[in-house]
Amino acid sequence: MSKVAIVTGSGAGLGKGIALQLAKDGFKVVLQDINEDSLKETEKEFKNDGYEVTSVAGDVSKKDDHEKFVKTAVDSFGQLDVYVNNAGIDIVAPFLETTKEQMNKIFAINVNGVMFGTQAAARQFIDQGSKGKVINACSIAGHESYEMLGAYSATKHAVKSLTHSASKELAKDNITVNAYCPGVAKTEMWDRIDAEMVKHNDDMEPGDAFKEFSGAISLGRYQEPQDVANLVSFLASEKADYITGQAIVTDGGLVYR
Repeated sequence: MSKVAIVTGSGAGLGKGIALQLAKDGFKVVLQDINEDSLKETEKEFKNDGYEVTSVAGDVSKKDDHEKFVKTAVDSFGQLDVYVNNAGIDIVAPFLETTKEQMNKIFAINVNGVMFGTQAAARQFIDQGSKGKVINACSIAGHESYEMLGAYSATKHAVKSLTHSASKELAKDNITVNAYCPGVAKTEMWDRIDAEMVKHNDDMEPGDAFKEFSGAISLGRYQEPQDVANLVSFLASEKADYITGQAIVTDGGLVYR
């Protein structure tokens, strides 16, 4: 029987890459995103390529929505085996200029979303009487703290802690909880980091921050989405059944822990 995975934030970007890899691995996939247009377009694309998927829109900061995502998986495919808490946002701002509204928003999505997703998935695994896997989006910013990314780094440290705590409590139910920690990719986030750093440093030009960080990667190249999808594919497989409570760095050799 094919296994079933939910991937939040999979309408586009890294989440889409993860969902595609899991579909290639033989999973039936529930795509989720807050952006309904990109979500439906991705669902159509996957179905045209022959993958068995469905989609559900929602807001990961809302506990009830995670329960809806799980219900969609069970109603559509009969079960749930893997829950990927991929959805997240970033805030690029100097520490002293980060607002209360920004803090509330980023913690609601990046931290509360992981907590609620893990709870909803774990309850379904327990109800099924089956093992299950929760895989969370952390970051190298969950192992190190970066300037201009104070709020973001704080949320990713929280995700790492939730991963540790949940793995300890849920092990008795044969549920593993792990996290993947991406590094430096050429994304819109890095465009924002560059823009903010240029704004606050007269000696920097656009692109300098990205060059500085990516230039320090031991393997000599910035990250591609497939690099992350490969790790999630492994964590979702039976080969990773004896791994739990880990926040695994996939950054080409940048942060060493």
